[in-house]
Amino acid sequence: MPTRTRRALVSLSLFFGTCALAGSMLNGRVNAQSATDESTVRDSLHQFTDVYSVVEGNYADKLDTDKVDKVIYDGAIPSMLHVLDPHSNFYDPKAYAQMREDQHGRYYGVGMHIQPQMGKDGVQRVVVIDTFDGSPAYKSGIKPGDAILFIEGKSADGMDSLAVSNLLKGPKGTHISVQMQREGADKPLTFDLTRDEIPRPSVDLAYFIKPGIGYIHVTQFMETTSHEVGDALTKFGPEMTGLIIDLRGNPGGLLNEAVAMSDKFLSRGDIVVSQKGRSFQDVVYKANHGEQGKKYPIIVLVNRNTASAAEIVSGALQDHDRALIVGETTFGKGLVQTVFQIAENTGLALTTYHYYTPSGRLIQRDYNGVSLYDYYYVRNDAKPADKSNLEVKQTDSGRTVYGGGGITPDEKIESPRSNAFENALLVHGAFFDFMKHYLAHRNISKDFQVDDAVLTDFKTFLKTEKKVDYTDADFNANLAWVKMNIRSQLFISQFGANEGFRAAKDDDPQIAKALTFMPEALALEERSDKSKEKTTASIQ
Repeated sequence: MPTRTRRALVSLSLFFGTCALAGSMLNGRVNAQSATDESTVRDSLHQFTDVYSVVEGNYADKLDTDKVDKVIYDGAIPSMLHVLDPHSNFYDPKAYAQMREDQHGRYYGVGMHIQPQMGKDGVQRVVVIDTFDGSPAYKSGIKPGDAILFIEGKSADGMDSLAVSNLLKGPKGTHISVQMQREGADKPLTFDLTRDEIPRPSVDLAYFIKPGIGYIHVTQFMETTSHEVGDALTKFGPEMTGLIIDLRGNPGGLLNEAVAMSDKFLSRGDIVVSQKGRSFQDVVYKANHGEQGKKYPIIVLVNRNTASAAEIVSGALQDHDRALIVGETTFGKGLVQTVFQIAENTGLALTTYHYYTPSGRLIQRDYNGVSLYDYYYVRNDAKPADKSNLEVKQTDSGRTVYGGGGITPDEKIESPRSNAFENALLVHGAFFDFMKHYLAHRNISKDFQVDDAVLTDFKTFLKTEKKVDYTDADFNANLAWVKMNIRSQLFISQFGANEGFRAAKDDDPQIAKALTFMPEALALEERSDKSKEKTTASIQ
């Protein structure tokens, strides 16, 4: 048997063996596994071996090591798991390392987002998209739009982002030399960078968006999320009279961090989420500490890509009448995955629980008979928010809420739908490239506004440099959107990513609409207080 075949089959054997052992341990019935079950597993593995041997011996192209890895890591194992549900997943060594890095929220390197782009000279180079605030790249003066020419004297032409990223990462305190090409500069710029720990905060924005109204943007749930949210609340202090928690596009993350974040806004003893599975005992997570200090109205802003742990927070605050949920119906992921480490630094994220909101809602969207692509990208909305929905529950104060496919908002705010003009500008990278052009020989201050002179320059740039065909009607109909994107991109380059993101949020129409619901959030908070007072009185 060829070496590659043996390697592939060993990988599969280790995977299936780990699954079998994990399943037995989870069930607590290691000794009760029947001989029939073991025989079925062996027969299935033999069948796979036979199929793989035919492929290896007769496929039109030679199966080299990379192809074998794709067959196993990208084909056999993921396909098997996706038959079970859309969220059980397998991580090859690179993906597993990236997942652990994302959970920790830090790594060692220079701190910048990079992306391959085709240059004006026809050479593909990796370009800096933005630098992390306070990182070695940020402190050294590297700017968005800088193209990487050489790393430690090695040409970076033609490299992809992963190859460049691997070269830039390294032990803390080590040095690396990077040569950059910057638009408007007479010659390449050389930066001597000292690698450092690069924190990746999950709360990237926390500020008063209006007098007394705090705004927190939570990007995902990692090991530091609840601590970061606590720091933001402390920073706001007693001056805060209302809060917006922005969970739009938050894909979720660690369950315990979602519970810990919810704990900061609920009453002690309130249920946050319940887990039910076949092999583990049911678990109920509660607020152990509860909200400290004075209360204030809360709005949670969500959209169709708010998922998993972010839905746990949204559901808990909605069911306990602690926050008004505004935006769009969320993704609808009510499954919990346990990550099992497998041989050779690979991982198996296996669905082991369903989770339920405090009112008892299972928010998982139906995935039976739906392709993986359609499940993620061509979704229907949740089940109707009426009596035909079997997932009809009540909040603490008796409000009706719905499940069966995500968290249904209390107040709907549709996400802006892009049009042909907007798509054309984004496809052509108009704002990013205009940023390089505009800042090549000038700087801006934080009171910068996009005036008529800037717009005239941008229009000329679109026609002469980007060759984008548009009409004055197209431009005027999307004027606010154009101004927001120009200002945000210029701020990212001049003042850092966070200031650029903040500039975009200040002009965000969904946030502006959400702020108008603060009186409703206040009324909900008062209703919640009365409900809890009534419950306490009845207990006494």
